[in-house]
Amino acid sequence: MTAQAGEPSLAGLRTVVTGASSGIGREIAVAFAAAGARVGIGFHRSAVAARGLAEELGGGVHPLLQNDLSTADGCAAIVDDAFATLEHVDVWVNNAGADVLTGEARNWPEERKLDALLDVDLKSTIRCSRLVAARMTRGGCIINIGWDHATIDGMAGDNPELFAAVKAGVLGFSKSFARSVAPDIRVNVLCPGWVETAYGQGVDRAFYDKIAAATPLRRWGTPQDIAAAAVWLASPAAAFITGQAINVNGGTVG
Repeated sequence: MTAQAGEPSLAGLRTVVTGASSGIGREIAVAFAAAGARVGIGFHRSAVAARGLAEELGGGVHPLLQNDLSTADGCAAIVDDAFATLEHVDVWVNNAGADVLTGEARNWPEERKLDALLDVDLKSTIRCSRLVAARMTRGGCIINIGWDHATIDGMAGDNPELFAAVKAGVLGFSKSFARSVAPDIRVNVLCPGWVETAYGQGVDRAFYDKIAAATPLRRWGTPQDIAAAAVWLASPAAAFITGQAINVNGGTVG
């Protein structure tokens, strides 16, 4: 897979995408590989999906990195594995996140949901960012995943309150960390809006249409929209961008 004419190129870059077996992470991995990068495919439980993605992207070229990022040991292990298999890492995407909206998890008690979000979405972002930055060479890039509602006016509801609080933590950490590791490494945050992941595909149609109508571009986002923004942030075209949160949400501002 190669970048098309006029598209950003990541040729020769070695990258890692955590939570790459499905959803936004999968599409980021696909887009990075298409732009010429060698991609370490981070995953936890979805081994079949991760192997399928690796085969789709080019067999043994893109290594599988299986670890539980809800623990400090798991974060250290995936960073060690990444540098062992890729030799060096140019771009690291902290995409892994706890799913508390679908399947069995949607019925978890609130404290369990909060713990899962803190462990995976926030703590692993902090841990992996620090561990990777300590071993990256000058010119490295870290991309963290936030949420647009944590940067604008929030959203009512039990789950949104938890998610916004955790993603606001990702945003605050990333802005400070960008200063700590500058000028050697760039750190930015992508903040998706309403995106057609598993959750978005399963919502009530009336709610789906309401969100689309309230979005200036009159549609939900796709994982490919987020992936395209990630490729740009990792490319030389964004070489003067750091410490920023970029909303990829079709123009919603409140």
